[in-house]
Amino acid sequence: MRKFPGFWNKNNEGPPDLDEVFKDLNQKLNRMFGGKGGQGGPKANGPAPQPLPIAPILGLVALIWLGSGFYIVDQGSRGVVLRFGKHVETTTPGPRWHLPFPIETVENVNLEQVRTIELGYRSFEGESGRSKEPRESLMLTDDENIIDLQVAVQYNLKSVEDYQFSNRSTEESVRGIAETAIREVAGRSKMDFVLYEGRDEVAAKAKKLMQEMLDRYQSGVHVVNVTMQNAQPPEQVQAAFDDAVKAKQDLERQKNEGQAYANDVIPRARGTAARLGEEASGYKLRVENEAKGNADRFEQILTQYNKAPEVTRQRLYLDAQEHILSNTSKVLVDQKGGNSLLYLPLDKLMSATGAAGGTNAAPAAEKPAQESSQSDAGVLDRTRDAMRSRDREYR
Repeated sequence: MRKFPGFWNKNNEGPPDLDEVFKDLNQKLNRMFGGKGGQGGPKANGPAPQPLPIAPILGLVALIWLGSGFYIVDQGSRGVVLRFGKHVETTTPGPRWHLPFPIETVENVNLEQVRTIELGYRSFEGESGRSKEPRESLMLTDDENIIDLQVAVQYNLKSVEDYQFSNRSTEESVRGIAETAIREVAGRSKMDFVLYEGRDEVAAKAKKLMQEMLDRYQSGVHVVNVTMQNAQPPEQVQAAFDDAVKAKQDLERQKNEGQAYANDVIPRARGTAARLGEEASGYKLRVENEAKGNADRFEQILTQYNKAPEVTRQRLYLDAQEHILSNTSKVLVDQKGGNSLLYLPLDKLMSATGAAGGTNAAPAAEKPAQESSQSDAGVLDRTRDAMRSRDREYR
Protein backbone atom coordinates (compact mmCIF):
# COMPACT_ATOMS: atom_id res chain seq x y z
CA MET A 1 0.00 0.00 0.00
CA ARG A 2 1.35 3.43 -1.10
CA LYS A 3 1.78 5.90 1.71
CA PHE A 4 1.02 9.61 1.39
CA PRO A 5 2.26 12.37 3.69
CA GLY A 6 -0.37 13.57 6.08
CA PHE A 7 -0.96 16.79 7.88
CA TRP A 8 -0.11 15.52 11.39
CA ASN A 9 1.21 12.07 10.64
CA LYS A 10 4.93 12.34 11.19
CA ASN A 11 5.60 8.71 10.38
CA ASN A 12 3.85 9.02 7.02
CA GLU A 13 1.78 5.91 7.74
CA GLY A 14 -1.17 7.08 5.54
CA PRO A 15 -3.69 9.86 4.87
CA PRO A 16 -5.45 11.25 7.95
CA ASP A 17 -9.09 10.93 8.59
CA LEU A 18 -11.32 13.89 7.46
CA ASP A 19 -12.94 14.04 10.88
CA GLU A 20 -9.56 14.56 12.48
CA VAL A 21 -8.68 17.32 10.01
CA PHE A 22 -11.87 19.28 10.75
CA LYS A 23 -11.48 18.71 14.44
CA ASP A 24 -7.90 20.01 14.46
CA LEU A 25 -8.95 23.08 12.39
CA ASN A 26 -11.76 23.83 14.80
CA GLN A 27 -9.37 23.70 17.76
CA LYS A 28 -6.98 26.16 16.09
CA LEU A 29 -9.76 28.60 15.37
CA ASN A 30 -10.94 28.41 18.96
CA ARG A 31 -7.45 29.07 20.29
CA MET A 32 -7.01 32.01 17.83
CA PHE A 33 -10.15 33.75 19.11
CA GLY A 34 -9.47 32.97 22.79
CA GLY A 35 -11.36 29.72 23.21
CA LYS A 36 -10.16 26.46 24.73
CA GLY A 37 -8.93 23.71 22.55
CA GLY A 38 -10.03 20.08 22.70
CA GLN A 39 -8.31 17.43 24.82
CA GLY A 40 -7.41 15.08 22.03
CA GLY A 41 -5.14 15.47 19.05
CA PRO A 42 -1.51 14.99 18.34
CA LYS A 43 -0.50 18.49 19.65
CA ALA A 44 -2.40 18.39 22.94
CA ASN A 45 0.81 18.13 24.93
CA GLY A 46 2.68 20.95 23.03
CA PRO A 47 2.93 24.69 23.91
CA ALA A 48 -0.31 26.61 23.46
CA PRO A 49 -0.20 29.39 20.70
CA GLN A 50 -0.57 33.05 21.77
CA PRO A 51 -3.89 34.76 20.75
CA LEU A 52 -3.63 37.60 18.13
CA PRO A 53 -4.44 41.27 19.28
CA ILE A 54 -7.70 41.59 17.37
CA ALA A 55 -8.92 44.87 18.99
CA PRO A 56 -5.77 46.93 18.21
CA ILE A 57 -5.76 45.62 14.67
CA LEU A 58 -9.40 46.52 14.21
CA GLY A 59 -8.74 49.99 15.72
CA LEU A 60 -5.82 50.60 13.38
CA VAL A 61 -7.90 49.54 10.41
CA ALA A 62 -10.68 51.87 11.56
CA LEU A 63 -8.25 54.81 11.90
CA ILE A 64 -6.87 54.19 8.43
CA TRP A 65 -10.38 53.98 7.03
CA LEU A 66 -11.43 57.20 8.74
CA GLY A 67 -8.22 58.94 7.69
CA SER A 68 -8.98 58.14 4.06
CA GLY A 69 -11.86 60.60 4.29
CA PHE A 70 -9.59 63.66 4.42
CA TYR A 71 -9.21 65.60 1.17
CA ILE A 72 -8.12 69.07 -0.02
CA VAL A 73 -10.06 71.31 -2.39
CA ASP A 74 -7.75 73.46 -4.54
CA GLN A 75 -8.16 77.18 -5.07
CA GLY A 76 -10.72 77.91 -7.75
CA SER A 77 -12.32 74.49 -7.36
CA ARG A 78 -15.28 73.03 -5.50
CA GLY A 79 -15.70 69.64 -3.87
CA VAL A 80 -18.93 67.76 -4.65
CA VAL A 81 -19.70 65.24 -1.86
CA LEU A 82 -21.87 62.25 -2.85
CA ARG A 83 -23.37 59.86 -0.31
CA PHE A 84 -24.25 56.60 -2.04
CA GLY A 85 -24.47 58.61 -5.30
CA LYS A 86 -26.69 61.37 -3.90
CA HIS A 87 -25.43 64.95 -3.69
CA VAL A 88 -24.96 65.98 -0.06
CA GLU A 89 -22.96 69.22 -0.12
CA THR A 90 -20.52 71.34 -2.08
CA THR A 91 -17.35 72.29 -0.21
CA THR A 92 -15.16 75.36 -0.73
CA PRO A 93 -11.34 75.42 -1.12
CA GLY A 94 -9.30 74.14 1.82
CA PRO A 95 -8.84 70.90 3.82
CA ARG A 96 -12.09 68.95 4.26
CA TRP A 97 -13.31 65.56 5.52
CA HIS A 98 -16.09 63.23 4.45
CA LEU A 99 -17.25 59.77 5.38
CA PRO A 100 -14.83 57.39 3.70
CA PHE A 101 -15.58 55.13 0.80
CA PRO A 102 -17.92 53.40 0.15
CA ILE A 103 -20.29 55.64 2.10
CA GLU A 104 -19.30 58.98 0.56
CA THR A 105 -17.17 60.03 -2.41
CA VAL A 106 -15.83 63.44 -3.49
CA GLU A 107 -15.33 64.92 -6.97
CA ASN A 108 -13.20 68.04 -7.35
CA VAL A 109 -14.51 70.37 -10.07
CA ASN A 110 -12.39 73.30 -11.30
CA LEU A 111 -14.54 76.38 -11.85
CA GLU A 112 -11.83 78.74 -13.13
CA GLN A 113 -10.33 76.45 -15.75
CA VAL A 114 -10.98 77.80 -19.25
CA ARG A 115 -12.03 75.04 -21.58
CA THR A 116 -12.03 75.34 -25.38
CA ILE A 117 -14.44 73.94 -27.94
CA GLU A 118 -13.31 73.91 -31.58
CA LEU A 119 -16.06 74.22 -34.16
CA GLY A 120 -15.30 73.53 -37.81
CA TYR A 121 -11.78 72.25 -37.18
CA ARG A 122 -9.71 70.15 -34.81
CA SER A 123 -6.23 70.99 -33.55
CA PHE A 124 -3.66 68.29 -32.97
CA GLU A 125 0.09 67.97 -32.75
CA GLY A 126 1.73 67.22 -36.05
CA GLU A 127 2.96 68.73 -39.28
CA SER A 128 -0.30 70.40 -40.27
CA GLY A 129 -1.56 71.00 -36.73
CA ARG A 130 -5.19 71.42 -37.80
CA SER A 131 -7.79 69.45 -39.70
CA LYS A 132 -11.05 70.74 -41.15
CA GLU A 133 -14.52 69.52 -40.29
CA PRO A 134 -16.70 70.49 -43.30
CA ARG A 135 -19.81 69.09 -41.66
CA GLU A 136 -19.54 71.76 -38.97
CA SER A 137 -17.88 74.64 -40.85
CA LEU A 138 -20.04 75.00 -43.98
CA MET A 139 -22.95 77.38 -43.31
CA LEU A 140 -25.63 79.17 -45.35
CA THR A 141 -25.99 82.96 -45.21
CA ASP A 142 -29.02 85.18 -45.66
CA ASP A 143 -28.20 85.90 -49.33
CA GLU A 144 -28.06 82.14 -50.05
CA ASN A 145 -24.27 81.86 -50.17
CA ILE A 146 -22.18 79.15 -48.51
CA ILE A 147 -19.28 80.17 -46.29
CA ASP A 148 -16.66 78.23 -44.35
CA LEU A 149 -16.43 79.32 -40.70
CA GLN A 150 -14.03 78.07 -38.04
CA VAL A 151 -14.87 79.19 -34.52
CA ALA A 152 -13.24 78.66 -31.12
CA VAL A 153 -15.43 78.85 -28.00
CA GLN A 154 -13.86 79.33 -24.57
CA TYR A 155 -15.91 78.70 -21.45
CA ASN A 156 -15.66 77.96 -17.75
CA LEU A 157 -18.13 76.89 -15.06
CA LYS A 158 -20.35 79.06 -12.89
CA SER A 159 -22.46 76.39 -11.16
CA VAL A 160 -21.02 73.08 -9.98
CA GLU A 161 -24.41 71.52 -9.26
CA ASP A 162 -25.79 72.26 -12.74
CA TYR A 163 -22.56 71.09 -14.36
CA GLN A 164 -22.55 67.77 -12.46
CA PHE A 165 -26.22 66.85 -12.34
CA SER A 166 -28.05 68.70 -15.15
CA ASN A 167 -25.93 67.55 -18.09
CA ARG A 168 -24.88 64.17 -19.30
CA SER A 169 -22.04 65.49 -21.52
CA THR A 170 -21.23 69.17 -21.08
CA GLU A 171 -18.65 69.36 -23.86
CA GLU A 172 -21.01 67.90 -26.46
CA SER A 173 -23.80 70.17 -25.24
CA VAL A 174 -21.62 73.27 -25.59
CA ARG A 175 -20.48 72.14 -29.05
CA GLY A 176 -24.03 71.60 -30.25
CA ILE A 177 -25.26 74.91 -28.83
CA ALA A 178 -22.26 76.75 -30.34
CA GLU A 179 -22.95 75.31 -33.79
CA THR A 180 -26.63 76.19 -33.49
CA ALA A 181 -25.90 79.80 -32.45
CA ILE A 182 -23.28 80.36 -35.17
CA ARG A 183 -25.55 78.97 -37.87
CA GLU A 184 -28.43 81.14 -36.71
CA VAL A 185 -26.36 84.33 -36.72
CA ALA A 186 -24.76 83.53 -40.08
CA GLY A 187 -28.16 82.69 -41.55
CA ARG A 188 -29.42 86.16 -40.64
CA SER A 189 -26.41 88.00 -42.13
CA LYS A 190 -25.07 88.70 -45.59
CA MET A 191 -21.96 86.93 -46.84
CA ASP A 192 -19.83 90.09 -47.13
CA PHE A 193 -20.88 91.14 -43.63
CA VAL A 194 -19.77 87.82 -42.14
CA LEU A 195 -16.51 87.64 -44.09
CA TYR A 196 -15.35 91.25 -43.83
CA GLU A 197 -17.23 94.02 -42.06
CA GLY A 198 -18.98 92.26 -39.21
CA ARG A 199 -16.79 89.40 -38.00
CA ASP A 200 -16.55 90.81 -34.49
CA GLU A 201 -20.26 91.59 -34.42
CA VAL A 202 -21.13 88.05 -35.56
CA ALA A 203 -18.95 86.62 -32.78
CA ALA A 204 -20.57 88.89 -30.18
CA LYS A 205 -24.10 87.94 -31.27
CA ALA A 206 -23.20 84.24 -31.24
CA LYS A 207 -21.76 84.55 -27.72
CA LYS A 208 -24.92 86.24 -26.42
CA LEU A 209 -27.19 83.66 -28.04
CA MET A 210 -25.08 80.77 -26.71
CA GLN A 211 -25.23 82.09 -23.15
CA GLU A 212 -29.00 82.46 -23.33
CA MET A 213 -29.41 78.87 -24.53
CA LEU A 214 -26.99 77.47 -21.93
CA ASP A 215 -28.78 79.31 -19.13
CA ARG A 216 -32.10 78.01 -20.39
CA TYR A 217 -30.79 74.43 -20.22
CA GLN A 218 -29.26 75.03 -16.74
CA SER A 219 -25.88 73.81 -17.92
CA GLY A 220 -23.84 75.80 -15.38
CA VAL A 221 -21.53 77.01 -18.19
CA HIS A 222 -20.31 80.57 -18.66
CA VAL A 223 -19.12 81.54 -22.17
CA VAL A 224 -15.89 83.52 -21.85
CA ASN A 225 -15.13 84.30 -25.48
CA VAL A 226 -16.12 83.39 -29.03
CA THR A 227 -13.38 83.85 -31.63
CA MET A 228 -13.70 83.44 -35.38
CA GLN A 229 -10.51 81.68 -36.39
CA ASN A 230 -11.19 81.72 -40.12
CA ALA A 231 -13.96 82.89 -42.44
CA GLN A 232 -13.75 82.24 -46.16
CA PRO A 233 -15.73 80.85 -49.09
CA PRO A 234 -15.62 77.11 -49.76
CA GLU A 235 -12.50 75.76 -51.46
CA GLN A 236 -14.46 74.80 -54.58
CA VAL A 237 -15.25 78.46 -55.42
CA GLN A 238 -12.19 80.09 -53.85
CA ALA A 239 -10.60 81.05 -57.22
CA ALA A 240 -13.76 82.69 -58.56
CA PHE A 241 -14.30 84.44 -55.28
CA ASP A 242 -10.73 85.81 -55.36
CA ASP A 243 -11.34 87.20 -58.84
CA ALA A 244 -14.50 88.89 -57.66
CA VAL A 245 -12.66 90.33 -54.68
CA LYS A 246 -9.87 91.67 -56.92
CA ALA A 247 -12.42 93.28 -59.24
CA LYS A 248 -14.11 94.87 -56.27
CA GLN A 249 -10.77 96.15 -54.99
CA ASP A 250 -9.99 97.62 -58.44
CA LEU A 251 -13.37 99.35 -58.38
CA GLU A 252 -12.67 100.81 -54.97
CA ARG A 253 -9.18 101.89 -56.08
CA GLN A 254 -10.55 103.69 -59.13
CA LYS A 255 -13.17 105.35 -56.99
CA ASN A 256 -10.50 106.50 -54.60
CA GLU A 257 -8.36 107.84 -57.43
CA GLY A 258 -11.33 109.72 -58.87
CA GLN A 259 -12.17 111.08 -55.45
CA ALA A 260 -8.56 112.17 -54.97
CA TYR A 261 -8.60 113.95 -58.36
CA ALA A 262 -11.88 115.62 -57.47
CA ASN A 263 -10.47 116.66 -54.11
CA ASP A 264 -7.55 118.27 -55.95
CA VAL A 265 -9.48 120.00 -58.75
CA ILE A 266 -12.62 121.15 -56.97
CA PRO A 267 -10.87 123.15 -54.20
CA ARG A 268 -8.67 124.88 -56.78
CA ALA A 269 -11.69 125.69 -58.93
CA ARG A 270 -13.50 127.01 -55.89
CA GLY A 271 -10.45 129.06 -54.96
CA THR A 272 -10.25 130.49 -58.48
CA ALA A 273 -13.95 131.27 -58.45
CA ALA A 274 -13.62 132.94 -55.05
CA ARG A 275 -10.62 134.96 -56.28
CA LEU A 276 -12.48 136.08 -59.40
CA GLY A 277 -15.45 136.98 -57.28
CA GLU A 278 -13.25 139.04 -54.96
CA GLU A 279 -11.56 140.73 -57.92
CA ALA A 280 -14.94 141.52 -59.44
CA SER A 281 -16.13 142.90 -56.13
CA GLY A 282 -12.98 144.99 -55.82
CA TYR A 283 -13.31 146.25 -59.41
CA LYS A 284 -16.95 147.08 -58.78
CA LEU A 285 -16.08 148.94 -55.62
CA ARG A 286 -13.23 150.78 -57.34
CA VAL A 287 -15.42 151.84 -60.25
CA GLU A 288 -18.20 152.92 -57.97
CA ASN A 289 -15.81 154.90 -55.81
CA GLU A 290 -14.22 156.50 -58.87
CA ALA A 291 -17.63 157.38 -60.23
CA LYS A 292 -18.68 158.83 -56.91
CA GLY A 293 -15.40 160.73 -56.68
CA ASN A 294 -15.79 162.09 -60.21
CA ALA A 295 -19.37 163.06 -59.45
CA ASP A 296 -18.33 164.83 -56.27
CA ARG A 297 -15.48 166.59 -58.09
CA PHE A 298 -17.81 167.64 -60.88
CA GLU A 299 -20.26 169.03 -58.36
CA GLN A 300 -17.43 170.98 -56.70
CA ILE A 301 -16.28 172.29 -60.09
CA LEU A 302 -19.85 173.19 -60.95
CA THR A 303 -20.16 175.14 -57.74
CA GLN A 304 -16.94 177.03 -58.51
CA TYR A 305 -18.05 177.53 -62.10
CA ASN A 306 -21.29 179.10 -60.96
CA LYS A 307 -19.30 181.48 -58.81
CA ALA A 308 -16.61 182.38 -61.42
CA PRO A 309 -17.32 180.90 -64.85
CA GLU A 310 -14.39 182.49 -66.68
CA VAL A 311 -11.77 181.53 -64.13
CA THR A 312 -13.07 178.04 -63.85
CA ARG A 313 -13.13 177.60 -67.59
CA GLN A 314 -9.54 178.78 -67.88
CA ARG A 315 -8.47 176.45 -65.07
CA LEU A 316 -10.11 173.52 -66.74
CA TYR A 317 -8.38 174.39 -69.97
CA LEU A 318 -4.98 174.58 -68.31
CA ASP A 319 -5.49 171.29 -66.49
CA ALA A 320 -6.47 169.60 -69.73
CA GLN A 321 -3.41 171.02 -71.51
CA GLU A 322 -1.19 169.89 -68.64
CA HIS A 323 -2.58 166.39 -68.81
CA ILE A 324 -2.15 166.25 -72.58
CA LEU A 325 1.32 167.73 -72.73
CA SER A 326 2.62 165.51 -69.87
CA ASN A 327 2.05 162.45 -72.05
CA THR A 328 3.89 163.71 -75.16
CA SER A 329 7.52 164.19 -76.06
CA LYS A 330 6.95 167.46 -77.90
CA VAL A 331 7.82 170.73 -76.19
CA LEU A 332 6.09 173.98 -77.18
CA VAL A 333 7.81 177.26 -76.37
CA ASP A 334 6.09 180.61 -76.78
CA GLN A 335 8.51 183.52 -77.14
CA LYS A 336 5.96 186.29 -77.43
CA GLY A 337 6.01 189.01 -74.88
CA GLY A 338 9.80 189.60 -75.00
CA ASN A 339 10.74 186.49 -73.01
CA SER A 340 13.81 184.83 -74.44
CA LEU A 341 14.11 181.20 -73.61
CA LEU A 342 17.15 179.07 -74.31
CA TYR A 343 16.26 176.25 -76.62
CA LEU A 344 17.24 172.86 -75.34
CA PRO A 345 16.69 169.42 -76.97
CA LEU A 346 14.10 168.59 -74.38
CA ASP A 347 12.50 165.87 -76.46
CA LYS A 348 15.78 163.95 -76.73
CA LEU A 349 16.54 164.46 -73.06
CA MET A 350 13.10 163.18 -72.10
CA SER A 351 13.40 160.13 -74.39
CA ALA A 352 16.88 159.36 -72.98
CA THR A 353 15.55 159.70 -69.45
CA GLY A 354 12.65 157.32 -70.22
CA ALA A 355 14.94 154.75 -71.79
CA ALA A 356 17.31 154.84 -68.84
CA GLY A 357 14.47 154.42 -66.34
CA GLY A 358 12.85 151.54 -68.31
CA THR A 359 15.96 149.42 -68.82
CA ASN A 360 17.54 150.06 -65.38
CA ALA A 361 21.02 150.75 -66.81
CA ALA A 362 24.27 150.48 -64.90
CA PRO A 363 24.40 152.17 -61.48
CA ALA A 364 26.90 154.69 -62.85
CA ALA A 365 24.24 156.08 -65.26
CA GLU A 366 21.51 156.42 -62.63
CA LYS A 367 22.73 159.74 -61.23
CA PRO A 368 22.91 161.56 -64.64
CA ALA A 369 19.46 160.23 -65.49
CA GLN A 370 18.06 161.60 -62.23
CA GLU A 371 19.77 164.97 -62.85
CA SER A 372 18.42 165.12 -66.41
CA SER A 373 14.92 164.28 -65.24
CA GLN A 374 15.14 166.98 -62.58
CA SER A 375 16.33 169.50 -65.21
CA ASP A 376 13.53 168.48 -67.55
CA ALA A 377 11.03 168.92 -64.75
CA GLY A 378 12.48 172.37 -64.06
CA VAL A 379 12.15 173.32 -67.70
CA LEU A 380 8.55 172.15 -67.78
CA ASP A 381 7.77 174.14 -64.67
CA ARG A 382 9.29 177.26 -66.19
CA THR A 383 7.31 176.64 -69.38
CA ARG A 384 4.06 176.35 -67.43
CA ASP A 385 4.83 179.55 -65.52
CA ALA A 386 5.50 181.38 -68.80
CA MET A 387 2.23 180.18 -70.28
CA ARG A 388 0.30 181.21 -67.19
CA SER A 389 1.92 184.68 -67.24
CA ARG A 390 1.04 184.98 -70.90
CA ASP A 391 -2.57 184.16 -70.12
CA ARG A 392 -2.65 186.80 -67.40
CA GLU A 393 -1.34 189.40 -69.88
CA TYR A 394 -4.06 188.54 -72.35
CA ARG A 395 -6.70 188.94 -69.68
